[in-house]
Amino acid sequence: MVKYFLGHSVLRSSWDQVFAAFWQRYPNPYSKHVLTEDIVHREVTPDQKLLSRRLLTKTNRMPRWAERLFPANVAHSVYILEDSIVDPQNQTMTTFTWNINHARLMVVEERCVYCVNSDNSGWTEIHREAWVSSSLFGVSRAVQEFGLARFKSNVTKSMKGFEYILAKLQGETPSKTLVETAKEAKEKAKETALAATEKAKDLASKAATKKQQQQQQFV
Repeated sequence: MVKYFLGHSVLRSSWDQVFAAFWQRYPNPYSKHVLTEDIVHREVTPDQKLLSRRLLTKTNRMPRWAERLFPANVAHSVYILEDSIVDPQNQTMTTFTWNINHARLMVVEERCVYCVNSDNSGWTEIHREAWVSSSLFGVSRAVQEFGLARFKSNVTKSMKGFEYILAKLQGETPSKTLVETAKEAKEKAKETALAATEKAKDLASKAATKKQQQQQQFV
């Protein structure tokens, strides 16, 4: 049994801009799980297509119940191979990615096609497919469900990272990250709580003073 994912995303940037940003995506605030990236092969075909292969290293956090199934010395990083085919004439870029270790636990294969948006030539659309499989006897379904959920979460991070890099390349101010937004909200909540505490103290002080004055009037 294999879990299948089909998705469609749109980046409000031209295909040329997205193509340039693709090779500059890391690092960004949303890709802290990506540790390293290395180009291991690159060539231009006779029909002027660019073929590349990259090796990516990412953190591989397992669910707690899965950690009990593996020795403590099992690597907590996953190695990803990414093959890409860029066709500048037709303005398409196709990528294939899959993990080359932890394959017994789970294999995640992804295929993405980047092309010009059909409704707006200044935008780029991404057609994404993914297959999540596991050969672990007895828990394969649970592993696949976990893998699919994590894949969807990583897609969201990937798109936010893409938008962040595109904004920087276009000279715009990148939108605030989720961490920055949460930090600001936390600081604002602290300020609000502090202001409320000070106001309560002030009201209590005024009430105490008023009560003391009333008591003195009856003496």
